[in-house]
Amino acid sequence: MQLPVTTIFTEKLPADPETSNEIRQVYEAMFSYVTPKVPLHPKLVHASAEVAQLIGLSEQSISSDDFIAVFSGKKVLEGTKPFAMCYGGHQFGNWAGQLGDGRAINLFEVQNQGQNLMVQLKGAGKTPYSRRGDGLAVLRSSIREHLCSEAMYHLGVPTTRSLSVMETGEKVLRDILYNGNAAYEKGAVVCRVAPSFIRFGNFEIFAARQDVKNLKLLADFCIETYFPSITTTGKERYIAFFQEIATQTKELLIHWQRVGFVHGVMNTDNMSIHGITIDYGPYGWLEGYDPHWTPNTTDAQGKRYRFGNQPHIALWNLLQLANALYPLIEETQALERILEQFNTDFQSDFNAMMLNKLGITKRHKENENLIHQLLITLQETETDMTIFYRLLARISKNDSESEALQKIKPAFYQEAEIKDSVQETWYFWLSLYLNSLKQETVADAERKRSMDLVNPKYVLRNYMAQLAIEAAEKEDYSLVDELAELLKRPYDEQPEYEKWFAKRPDWARTKIGCSMLSCSS
Repeated sequence: MQLPVTTIFTEKLPADPETSNEIRQVYEAMFSYVTPKVPLHPKLVHASAEVAQLIGLSEQSISSDDFIAVFSGKKVLEGTKPFAMCYGGHQFGNWAGQLGDGRAINLFEVQNQGQNLMVQLKGAGKTPYSRRGDGLAVLRSSIREHLCSEAMYHLGVPTTRSLSVMETGEKVLRDILYNGNAAYEKGAVVCRVAPSFIRFGNFEIFAARQDVKNLKLLADFCIETYFPSITTTGKERYIAFFQEIATQTKELLIHWQRVGFVHGVMNTDNMSIHGITIDYGPYGWLEGYDPHWTPNTTDAQGKRYRFGNQPHIALWNLLQLANALYPLIEETQALERILEQFNTDFQSDFNAMMLNKLGITKRHKENENLIHQLLITLQETETDMTIFYRLLARISKNDSESEALQKIKPAFYQEAEIKDSVQETWYFWLSLYLNSLKQETVADAERKRSMDLVNPKYVLRNYMAQLAIEAAEKEDYSLVDELAELLKRPYDEQPEYEKWFAKRPDWARTKIGCSMLSCSS
């Protein structure tokens, strides 16, 4: 297999001199060399032809024995040395010390189509950073990550990509609900692709250890490699670096809120310096609109990572990164300005995004009130977020409130509740909305086209992923294939897939894997 392999990260940054694969604290190093665990009987579940081409492979190569061997961890590509990264992080608001790639192994980097990309296996075995884990992953979590990575990309949300998911032919012991009932599941490995997998935590670990030398080395490497537009020197260089990360993080969070995505584990070790979605664990899309919903069972009580709190957590995480970069800057004013501006810019960009979702082009105070009132009204009765915004585009500016309500009614889980005060609340908001539409010069058909470009018809609901997982566990990968195709065009009507434009079925409310999930993988 021929690939445009490069070694930028490992050439320019210090390696762990210890080569044994024992769990340990790693100091004054960015990474440790590790060999993936050889799987027993690797078998391809699904692969993305797009991502294959992105890293320099042909679509035809996906079915080859070489492809399966390399991207399952069975074979190390000649001339490469796989490695696992060292980093720390704050988990649920508390400093957790050294974390690192506990179940991820970077195979190599490629330089293709003008891009530097890192290729990584998740679930390929133990590393020095595995702590109490085995470094393995199971089929259910691997399918979820594979499908979601590609779904997010096609939604226009910055994300890591996924090349492939494969069964390993081995069993992995997992406690899916963390309730003491561990069971064996099918093992799997997923291949992820990103500009890099450097996180906020990569900087935090050096700052926590007061290793300013390696902190500076990493920051300089990131600026030169990934942010070449930064040409300033001295402390201004690191301030500009932080500004770039803050801006990209803000844009990422706007996208999450736009499509109703909830990450579920926004720890600082799960925040990318590239402003991309990374580490798909207990994620979910809002079904009924609820800003207090979290998909993570571990977060069920505190709801730290709930949908409505994601922008605040992003800011909190950026504060931790600012603290980590402080030794390179040694002043707080510039960092504080950037953090304050994040709040201001986020609110402005959020309002602009919401008006785009509503098909409103004019910015004024009344339309900001329209957004505020909508976010309250959506909670009057359980309302499917994705379906609501998609149906909203069907309203005409000359509709009455009752005609408009009829057009969005399929988004309500309990249509019988739309009466009395609930109906009056909806009529009130629809009157505001129709009044705003009447002030628009854009024709209804043109407005619908623009709204359909930002309001997806299809998202990867948890119950959809779970159905695909259950079929795959019986070695039927057809539903994985179907969902992968569907999610390539989430904004298109795709009438052949109309069955997926539907509210979550009642059976999925409490079924394991269809609502909240644990971090178990």
